[in-house]
Amino acid sequence: MTTTAIESKTNVDCTKVQGRRALSFANLEEALADAEALVAAKYVRMLGNHSLGQLLAHLGIAINSSMDGFSGHAPWFIRMMAKTIKGRILKKGMRPGFKLRTRRETGAFPAQISPAEGLEKFRAAIARCGKEKMTAPHPAFGKLTHDQWYRLHCHHAALHLSFCVPE
Repeated sequence: MTTTAIESKTNVDCTKVQGRRALSFANLEEALADAEALVAAKYVRMLGNHSLGQLLAHLGIAINSSMDGFSGHAPWFIRMMAKTIKGRILKKGMRPGFKLRTRRETGAFPAQISPAEGLEKFRAAIARCGKEKMTAPHPAFGKLTHDQWYRLHCHHAALHLSFCVPE
């Protein structure tokens, strides 16, 4: 059973967090293996604003949304800026600190979910993307190929799971 140091929002400035793990996943199976190890760990120190269950469910929601579509898109100025950084993010990954609008965050991070439940959502989404193509437009980047989506999800998982430190 996993216990976490932070179970609710504490408004941590994620750009300034020290002690994050350096992660890079070549594929989603590596991300899933890391998530499984975190859930199996006796204790996981959470360095950000979300619980382990919330982060894992969020990763599953993001993968499913890349197949099912998103309910909206980013503001025009974010979409314009995203075009200039899309290649770098697909190649090198994301930096911490991006904040979703409150209503978007509510849908992207379930309020109460156990690590085991979050893991199942993540596992099911990974299995699904192995059978279906991810072709929905990204809210900021627009059209992405399945392979671009896959790479983005690997980076996304590495970013979020870097805030989870097993002890």
